[in-house]
Amino acid sequence: MNIVQFAVSILLFFVLFFGISFLLNMILRSSWIMSFIYPVIVLFIVDDFPWTRYFSEPSNAFSTVFNELTRLSVVDVVILSSGFIGTIAAGIVIRKLRKSGYQMF
Repeated sequence: MNIVQFAVSILLFFVLFFGISFLLNMILRSSWIMSFIYPVIVLFIVDDFPWTRYFSEPSNAFSTVFNELTRLSVVDVVILSSGFIGTIAAGIVIRKLRKSGYQMF
């Protein structure tokens, strides 16, 4: 992965999860809902098996996905972290907007 792809990926994940988080925070009226859901989304991004395996074979599924998480490269961790930072930024923005008097939905 070259530096341009890396920079675009960071920006894309930040903007994507900022937007999704902002909309969910507006609709559900909870400032941090997506920050709690984001680790589950990361598990779904990293794993390569069906999500039903988490219910049928939970110990095997979680051990497999945690092994895959530990084998991620630094580039992947930075990109995924930028998405998490986007969810936190959306929570901060929505709280500041509500404190300033803007009521969304």
